[in-house]
Amino acid sequence: MRLVVTTDTDQLYNLEIDSSMAVEDLKALLESESGIPPEQQELVHNGRVLDEAKKLLQEYGVAQDDLILMQRKAVGTPAAGAGAGAASPASNPNFDLMRQHVLRDPRLLQQLANANPELARAALNDPARFSSMVQQLEQSRRQAEQQRQTMMAASSDPFDIEAQKRIEEAIRQENIAANLEAAMEYNPESFARVTRLYINVEINGHKLVALVDSGAQSTVMSPETAEMCGLMRLVDTRFSGVAKGVGTANILGRVHSAQMKLAKDFFIACSFIVVEGKGSELLFGLDMLRRHRACIDLRRNALTFDDCEIPFLNEHELPEKQRMIEIHGSAEDEMPTEARTAGPQAAANAVGSSSRDAAPTSSGGTAQTQQQQQQPDKQQQPQESKYPEDHISILMNLGVSRQEAIHALDMASGNPDLAASLLFQM
Repeated sequence: MRLVVTTDTDQLYNLEIDSSMAVEDLKALLESESGIPPEQQELVHNGRVLDEAKKLLQEYGVAQDDLILMQRKAVGTPAAGAGAGAASPASNPNFDLMRQHVLRDPRLLQQLANANPELARAALNDPARFSSMVQQLEQSRRQAEQQRQTMMAASSDPFDIEAQKRIEEAIRQENIAANLEAAMEYNPESFARVTRLYINVEINGHKLVALVDSGAQSTVMSPETAEMCGLMRLVDTRFSGVAKGVGTANILGRVHSAQMKLAKDFFIACSFIVVEGKGSELLFGLDMLRRHRACIDLRRNALTFDDCEIPFLNEHELPEKQRMIEIHGSAEDEMPTEARTAGPQAAANAVGSSSRDAAPTSSGGTAQTQQQQQQPDKQQQPQESKYPEDHISILMNLGVSRQEAIHALDMASGNPDLAASLLFQM
């Protein structure tokens, strides 16, 4: 193979050698060409010093048309060289000479551009960056060599527990790197940021952007949005509590019914829980999606109903606040959406409190109040429920507990259809 050897005095030697030649043989050949004794020669290939005399050139990664820098070692100052450490020529080869040689050889420059375009651009335009990149490549090579030697040392004693742990960790890191490389090559879209699903809505004449989230248990509105839409006067504070999700937030109450406009002539009735917190001004949750039989159609990129199709908004169509949340927001910016205390239990408590407030002071009213106070005891014993088991089973199939199903039947005076409707609204 052909090698180009340059010196720190800008002399060039074009050599034809065998790839299996040892470093000491190459130094002997260079002695005949340059007159420099082998013990004073220091050969550098790609920032790496060829310091093992018996090692073959191909083991150092020397290939066809590679460039090797030969420097003359300082004679008579071994102590100074040892103390200098990183300042010695062995660790700081003359990268500028390498760059100049690359620039003088168009064929070598083309090979470098094919192998490492960024390094070739640095050689042409930025000598400092060229030196820095070569040093980084050398550092990476040394780290890889150190890891290889560590692995070889570990594999020499297969019964060493610590060695086995290092081998296991190295294999795991290799698998992670291979998995990442495969994902970047075959599934690059998985690294892109995905914009969530938003639609335009209108409540009481106020245009809003609603986040469609089937993972949210309830439809949520912020207090600011409720105030803007004139709904704060309708907030039922008996449904206050704590919403839990990624974090927790206070539930101020519940708006039981309000008209929401989705299209020109398409309105739906919605209930909202008003929750303190930052994030989306309105969140269209699973309760209303199920109630109105909505379908999140990603093929059409729209939220579809029986007779209406609402397109999802593209990122550039979002208001500035929502767009910033999509770009810079985190989970902490979102309102919790699982209303732990605003379910059928809270509804039963609200109905019970209303009944107690409106009950007369007669014996009949007292009996009714006692019956309401005894309801929890009955719920502790499902077999003694006054409602048919098939009615309770139908409601439980909707995803609620037995206790919640009995509460709903209490609120609906035993009517299973009305109880199911109440559960969907909550």
